[in-house]
Amino acid sequence: MCYTGCVGIFDLTVPESTVPVLVEIPHAGLWVPSAVEHELSAPQDALRRDADIHVDLLCENVASHGAARLAAKVSRYVVDLNRSADDVDAAAVVGHPAPVRGQPRGVVWRATTDGRPVLRQPLTYAQLVERLAQYYTPYHDALQNTLRTLQQRHGYVILVAAHSMPSRGRSLHTDAGVRRADVVPGTRGRTSASGAIIDAVDAHFRAAGLSVRHDDPYRGGFTTQHYGRPADGVHAVQVELNRALYVNEQTGEPLWGNGFELIRQLMESLVETLGQTRP
Repeated sequence: MCYTGCVGIFDLTVPESTVPVLVEIPHAGLWVPSAVEHELSAPQDALRRDADIHVDLLCENVASHGAARLAAKVSRYVVDLNRSADDVDAAAVVGHPAPVRGQPRGVVWRATTDGRPVLRQPLTYAQLVERLAQYYTPYHDALQNTLRTLQQRHGYVILVAAHSMPSRGRSLHTDAGVRRADVVPGTRGRTSASGAIIDAVDAHFRAAGLSVRHDDPYRGGFTTQHYGRPADGVHAVQVELNRALYVNEQTGEPLWGNGFELIRQLMESLVETLGQTRP
């Protein structure tokens, strides 16, 4: 099943025969639509550096293992799909009626993770509304509808929010210079999914010899917090993969034959593991 009305914004696949799992990839996209290209100032190297580079490829075949797959194509510099629609910085959007904070990386970024400007100038409120209507709302409509479809089929659904992270914290991160674990499951303090599902994710990666550290430095973003409602049968786990496992962090090129295939296989087998895990 595909939402053909949104070709270019995201890819969505829901197999005929499914397990109760949706793998969501909001940050791997590099596409900057021509309609907003003139509003951005960040160079191409920053765009790739701040993307969850190649996570869409790592999860490319999860549908063949029964999971639904939703992957954004649009860059997070256009709109960050793992933020609330009202997570707006007053310095990024002029005239917003209710900006919520002064952080430079809300639903619209005004600065890269190393402090370079993303926007040529602040957006108007009308420009923000247009970006949300074109890129944010269709993605979250598809996400919510797919979760509902799978939950109706199976009685519950597991959302795996697939991300990647630099191997060490960058200069503006709270853990600057610190070597990170291989895998960081984010579950908002074990509140966004049942214990059985969180423990299954933990055991899956540890069995492969990888280090696992929960909620550190990422506890799960908007998707995990907003959609993770275990009492209602919707379980959400953000999975942050250390980029050094599967790419050359300097070039962004996949480590073919030396890590990339291993992590791809682990993401595919994670779907199988979760498909057999009852919450």
